[in-house]
Amino acid sequence: MSCIFCKIVNKEIPSTILWENNDLLAIEDINPVAPVHCLIIPKSHVTTVAEVDGNQLKSLPQCIEDLIIEKDLKKHGYRLVTNAGFDGGQEVDHIHFHLLGGKKLGKMG
Repeated sequence: MSCIFCKIVNKEIPSTILWENNDLLAIEDINPVAPVHCLIIPKSHVTTVAEVDGNQLKSLPQCIEDLIIEKDLKKHGYRLVTNAGFDGGQEVDHIHFHLLGGKKLGKMG
C-alpha cells in the first residue's frame, strides 16, 4: 500500500511517536501549524469518518486525554480537527485527527 500513514503505522517511515495502542498511533506533525501539533491516526486504513466502524476509534478519547495532559493543553485549550475530502482540506486519504494547541488559535471559517 502506498498510503504514507499506513507506512508510518507499519514503521516503514520514521516518526516521533507520542502515544500508541493496538488501534491508534499519535505522532508529531512534521509541518506543525501550532507549538503543539499532533496527528492521531487509526492503524487500520480508512479514508474518512463516514467509513469508520465503532471499534476503530474506541480509544480516541483516552488518546486525546493523555495527549492534552502530556502537552499541558488543559489550562488554555486546544483544537481537535479532522478534514474529510478534497474540499474539506484532507491531504492524505487516511482518516486522521489534528490536535493543536500551545498558543491562541484563530477562529475557523
